[in-house]
Amino acid sequence: MILHTPTHWKEYELIDCGNFSKLEKFGPYILIRPEPQAVWEPVMNMQEWRKQAHAEFIQKGSYAGDWKNLKQIPDHWNINYKHKGLDLKFRLSMTGFKHVGIFPEQAVNWDFLYNFYNNIKSQEQPSFLNLFAYTGGASIAAKAAGADVIHCDSVKQVVSWARQNMELSNLDNVRWVIEDALKFVKREVKRGKKYNGIALDPPAYGIGANGERWKLEENINELIYETSQLLHPTNYCYILNCYSLGFSSLVVENLLQSHFPKHLGRETGEICLQSKTGYRLPLGVVGRLQSK
Repeated sequence: MILHTPTHWKEYELIDCGNFSKLEKFGPYILIRPEPQAVWEPVMNMQEWRKQAHAEFIQKGSYAGDWKNLKQIPDHWNINYKHKGLDLKFRLSMTGFKHVGIFPEQAVNWDFLYNFYNNIKSQEQPSFLNLFAYTGGASIAAKAAGADVIHCDSVKQVVSWARQNMELSNLDNVRWVIEDALKFVKREVKRGKKYNGIALDPPAYGIGANGERWKLEENINELIYETSQLLHPTNYCYILNCYSLGFSSLVVENLLQSHFPKHLGRETGEICLQSKTGYRLPLGVVGRLQSK
């Protein structure tokens, strides 16, 4: 099993994790957020955490909650990710669902995409489809390397947020699609479209733009089948990222083997963040394909 851990962040740090929470630094601000996979004891005690933190998310129910400010902190701020020519900027904000607009562990996939599109041998502008694209880290990483990018998400507000990240990063011409991912993919298959790169980062549960229901274990097999029809036959990369408790890397490996049986270079593993206190925090499983 491969462990993918981002090592190039200058403006993000996982300080400590445990007791179902994590202590993180985003630029100049430190936050306490829930983390269901951190079932162990943290190294630092909660008093030390709160002494450092600017805000803490207090969960109410399964997903939603409120932020409690412990120090002065703005409504939104920006952070930067730089590595080997990749220079991305993100607008952060404390939402009512514990998220701040970025999943920092995904930097390993941004680097992967940036490298792929920088090295692709194609006479035409290479294409990239980002599904469940959220605030667009993968979209703008591919765009920064010259790809023709379609960014698809069912939530209008996060697509607007992704557009802000594109503009902050001094990029343009990402094409925005506000739609249910599976519906959009099926239409693209009928049109005979092909993409050099496809990334999927589906949630465990979700509701589409028109009330479509998404449940990961029920719908992921069909979605991978449909996206397999869209992938370029020779110049391609494919990323399947899943954050779901109990979803093994073997599940991802078997899905890719099922739908891409001729591809011998499959890579599967876990994505994690390394804390300053020594823990490695698991944050999803990932499978990748890349043409040679």
